Amino acid sequence: MPVRVPMMAAILAGLAAMPAPAQAPADIIKQRQGNFKEFGRAMKAISDEMRGRAPDAAVVGRQARILAGFGPQIPGWFPRGTGPEAGVTTEALPAIWTRSADFTARANDLTMAARALEAAAASGDAARMRSATSALGGACKACHDDFRLKK
Repeated sequence: MPVRVPMMAAILAGLAAMPAPAQAPADIIKQRQGNFKEFGRAMKAISDEMRGRAPDAAVVGRQARILAGFGPQIPGWFPRGTGPEAGVTTEALPAIWTRSADFTARANDLTMAARALEAAAASGDAARMRSATSALGGACKACHDDFRLKK
């Protein structure tokens, strides 16, 4: 007997409504670390450009846009249970979860600094890009100082 389209649609809708299986903490941590590696590559590209006399504003702007996109996502990369208690090597400190409002504020600061760098790059003004890059580095450092295991 052929399956009718409405019945198949109802079955598919029911499957779509089912909650997805929870990701294992180790998988979340691995994904988070991969995101931060991509973040680091963007920071390195910016840093490399800023070392030169005439940084390529298009490169800086493109990388700043990547960082600005990541900024709002960062707090979501740290669901409860994905810290050191997960039994996986991570540099995330428990303060991420005990001071989550501060952590989110730092991610917002980073987003704003990345957007400012993107705007500076759009201006083509190397001095403005250097200043905005410094502010971005400060936003990264502020978060690392309080929420990342010191090496």
